[in-house]
Amino acid sequence: MVTSLTRDDHARITAAINAAETNTSGEVFCVLAHRVSSYRDVSLGWAAAAALILPMLLIPLGFDPAWVPGVADSWESAHMAARDLTVGRALAAYAVVQAAVFTVVFLLTCIPAIRRVVTPRMVRRARVRRAAMQQVLAHGLHNTPLRTGVLIFAALEDRQVEIVADAGIHERVDAAVWVQAVDALTIALRAGRPADGFETAIAQVGAVLAEHFPPEVLEVDHLSNRLVEI
Repeated sequence: MVTSLTRDDHARITAAINAAETNTSGEVFCVLAHRVSSYRDVSLGWAAAAALILPMLLIPLGFDPAWVPGVADSWESAHMAARDLTVGRALAAYAVVQAAVFTVVFLLTCIPAIRRVVTPRMVRRARVRRAAMQQVLAHGLHNTPLRTGVLIFAALEDRQVEIVADAGIHERVDAAVWVQAVDALTIALRAGRPADGFETAIAQVGAVLAEHFPPEVLEVDHLSNRLVEI
């Protein structure tokens, strides 16, 4: 997986944005996010569910407190006291098993590869989309005079790509036109060629913008043409 981009990669992407914007009054802005969420809540959810459900599978097997070292090692005396002690030990042993299951599952689901598998795709997509929208607001893409800014957002660990077009573009361009650019960047990121992917996606986005938003005589560049890594 790509961990960072080189200075040459950044220069290539900046050059691609400059080239795309020479043919349009629209503006292209690129962001590469290494991680948009810790998904800690997802790990906690799986761990809690496992701690509630998995220990119950031991009951049909005749769960015995003696299975947990240190819980049933003492002598018992007096029938009634022994029964109360046995119940207490059983509950304590069950709680220990639950805690162990919770801890193991939580730690396992914190491993990026496993976390990606157990996190519903819908959740990952929603959080990447939210992170992309935060970048739109943070960098003022919504403040360009003609509302013609386009964000190309890639989330490495989440393996998701989003293209967000401002209101002025939505009025003329169907969102489906960005599919090819999303696919091109996704394939390149998967192959470990981020600069190639951004260059292709930028060129395709620029072509769409040039078709609908020709350049203006006194066009001012309102957005940075460099790739932002977060």
